[in-house]
Amino acid sequence: FAVVFLRDVPGFGPGDPRPRRVPRWLRLGLRATGLVAVAWIVAQAAVGGTSEADVSALFLWTYGWVLMALVSALAGPAWSWLDPFTTLHDLGAAFLRRVGVRGWRPAPYPARLGRWPAVAGFAFMIWLELVVTGGGGGRPLVAGFLAYTALTLVGMAQYGRDAWRANGEVFTAWFGLLGRIAPIALAGPPESGVVRRRPFGAGLLEPGWSKPDVALAAIGVVSVLYDGLSQTQPWFDVVGLPGLGGATAALGLFLGAGVLLALGVARVVGRPPIGRAAGIAAVGAGLVPIAAGYLAGHYLTALLVDGQRIVIAVSDPFQQGWDLFGTAFFTPSSAFLAPGVVWAVQLGAVVGGHMLGAFAGHLAAVAGRPTGTVSRGELRALRLHQVPLAILMVALTVTTLWSLGQAIVMTAPPA
Repeated sequence: FAVVFLRDVPGFGPGDPRPRRVPRWLRLGLRATGLVAVAWIVAQAAVGGTSEADVSALFLWTYGWVLMALVSALAGPAWSWLDPFTTLHDLGAAFLRRVGVRGWRPAPYPARLGRWPAVAGFAFMIWLELVVTGGGGGRPLVAGFLAYTALTLVGMAQYGRDAWRANGEVFTAWFGLLGRIAPIALAGPPESGVVRRRPFGAGLLEPGWSKPDVALAAIGVVSVLYDGLSQTQPWFDVVGLPGLGGATAALGLFLGAGVLLALGVARVVGRPPIGRAAGIAAVGAGLVPIAAGYLAGHYLTALLVDGQRIVIAVSDPFQQGWDLFGTAFFTPSSAFLAPGVVWAVQLGAVVGGHMLGAFAGHLAAVAGRPTGTVSRGELRALRLHQVPLAILMVALTVTTLWSLGQAIVMTAPPA
C-alpha cells in the first residue's frame, strides 16, 4: 500500500477500441438460459417439496449472486443477456403489440434518484440472503424473488426498460459495477451485441462514478465482512444468536456504517486539490476490486461445493423423489479442497483485490494531475488526502483475513 500511495504508478495502458460483436446464438442462448432458470424456480416452488434438489438457492445465490458476480468481474458483461427481467419485459411488450394493445409513453426517470433505488434493492437482497434465508432457498426466497420481479417489471413499464435497468435493477447495477474490472465491456446497448476490449481493471478509471456507486460498492464489501464476522466465536460471544429483529438491526447498522464511512472517506479524499468528483471516483475504484476479492475469497468454496447440487436437481427437477439420471442421491464433496489451498486462494483474492483497489484508487485520485505540472506542496496534499483511503483498505484487509482464517482453523484437522 505504501508503494502505491507514495510513488507515482503507471496507468493501465491503452485498450483496443475496435468493436467486436458477440455472436447472436450466444446472446439468444444466454437469454433462454435466464428464462429457463426463472421457470424452473417457479415450477419447483409451485409443485415441489423440500430436498437437496432445491434450485431457488442454487440459481439465485450460488450461481447468480456468486458465480455471475465473478464472471462479471473477471470476464465481461454476460448478465446483459442472461438478465431474465429484460427478457420478460421484451416478451410482454411483444405480446401486447401482437394483440393490438398500445403501451403508454414511459415517464421521465427522476434524475435526483440516480441509482439509489438499486442501492435500496441491493440492501434488501443482502437482508434476504443473510437474515431471512441464511443463504438457503425454499418458498420465502421464491416469494421475495417474485415480488422483486414484479417490482422490476413495473419500474420498466413506468420509466422505460433501459432507464430502470440502469438505475433501479439491482443485478444490472451491481454486476455492471463489478464489470468495471473486466477486460471486456459493452460498446453500446446490450441489444446491439457490441463489446470492446480493454486492459484488466481499466474500467475502474472510466468516468461516470456517483455517490450511489460508492454506496453500492460499500454494501458489497461490508455485507461479506458481516457474513464472515458473524460466524466467528468473538461475534457469538458478544451478539449471541439474535432473532429476525436483532439480526436485521445488526445488519442494518453494519451496512449503514459502511456506507457512511465510504462516503465520508470520499468527502475527505475529494478536498482540494483533488476535487469532489475525483474523491468519489477514487473510493469507488478502490472498493469495487475489494468487493470482488471478498466474493471470491469468502464464497468460492461454497460455489465449488454447493454448485455440485445441480447434479441432484437434474435428476429430480420438481422435488418429487424422482431419479431420472441416477444422480438424485449424489452427495456434494469438499474433499478436494485442502485447507492450505483454500487459504492460499482466499489470501490471493483478498490481498489481490485490495492491491488492485489501492492502485486504481490512487490513479483515480490523481487523474489529470501529472507529476510534472503541479508543485511539491500540491503533490504533498494529494498524498495526504489519500491517507484515509489507505487506512480503510489496511483495516479491511486485516479484518477480513482474520475472519476467513477463523473458519479454516475451526475446520482444519489437528496437526
